[in-house]
Amino acid sequence: MNSRKKNAIYSVFLAIALYGGYQYQQSVVRQQQDQHPTLAGNTMGTTYHIRYQDAQGRNLQEGVDSLLVAFNQSLSTYIPTSEISEFNDSHALRYRSPYFFPVLQKSKEVFELTDGAFDPTVMPLVKAWGFGPGEREYPDSARVDSLRSLVGFTQIEFDNTSVRKAKEEVMLDFSAIAKGYGVDVVGEYLEERGIQDYMVEIGGEVRCRGENAEGQSWRIGIKNPEYKTQSDERPTAILNLQDRSMATSGNYENYYIKDGRRYAHTIDPKTGYPVEHTLLSASVVATDCMTADAFATAFMVLGKDKAIQLAQRMEDLEVLLIYSDEAGELRTFQTQGMAALMQPSSPQP
Repeated sequence: MNSRKKNAIYSVFLAIALYGGYQYQQSVVRQQQDQHPTLAGNTMGTTYHIRYQDAQGRNLQEGVDSLLVAFNQSLSTYIPTSEISEFNDSHALRYRSPYFFPVLQKSKEVFELTDGAFDPTVMPLVKAWGFGPGEREYPDSARVDSLRSLVGFTQIEFDNTSVRKAKEEVMLDFSAIAKGYGVDVVGEYLEERGIQDYMVEIGGEVRCRGENAEGQSWRIGIKNPEYKTQSDERPTAILNLQDRSMATSGNYENYYIKDGRRYAHTIDPKTGYPVEHTLLSASVVATDCMTADAFATAFMVLGKDKAIQLAQRMEDLEVLLIYSDEAGELRTFQTQGMAALMQPSSPQP
């Protein structure tokens, strides 16, 4: 056989080998992708993102979406036929779903631990100030005082079958806890299907279990209030989370300005007015996301000094507070455990 034929045969075998290697590499990539699905969608007026490891390569998008529809049908004040809307329009409610009772239990717990800073009965004030369903009122002091008489979680009575209220006009609003609770519900759905390594995020609230695809803790960023757009955004910190949840509440995005005055969406249940203080955001790490979400809201109601005092008492929580000092510069406070979890980039305390 002459050298030309030998070279031609060699070239054919080389091409076959290279093609086979490429196909094998692609099959490995596809297998890895199948075992590490990524889901995304819309819910609760925001977006969700889910990553998980599954040796069976199951796509659980349909199940997750159905679950979130049922969840919203229970707790969304923007759905007229939801359980919470039915309760707000009546004297009492007998639960139709498994979601109402747990969120009432957690709400009562956090209400008591925060001395009323977290209070889901703030709904009449939320609506009046224009941060809920319905039209904005711009209430005067007399109207605020009138609505405050309807606020107070002690006006709610409930057990494991039903919930009642002392006055017909009392209303509930779980928007300060629902996203975190929804994250937990989705996480539990994944666990029931044997998935041990996952990350669930809804509107910035996160639950992490196990490890990511690289066999490491999940890396979750905390938004820097200085950056208003995604193009120039850099996180204040990166957290390494494993078997933990995190929620962040802040007043740097959801607000409006009227007659030169800034009105934040966080309403103080005791004063009846939107909060005005230097605390810009509160990030809380807890075992479950519902707890983290509720306490993050409570810290935003309390303001920097009282939030720091509460954070130092809560041994089961890790907290990062971002606030502005007298010169308008950003500063942070973090608990010792939070400092161990995060890799700060800016600002420094």
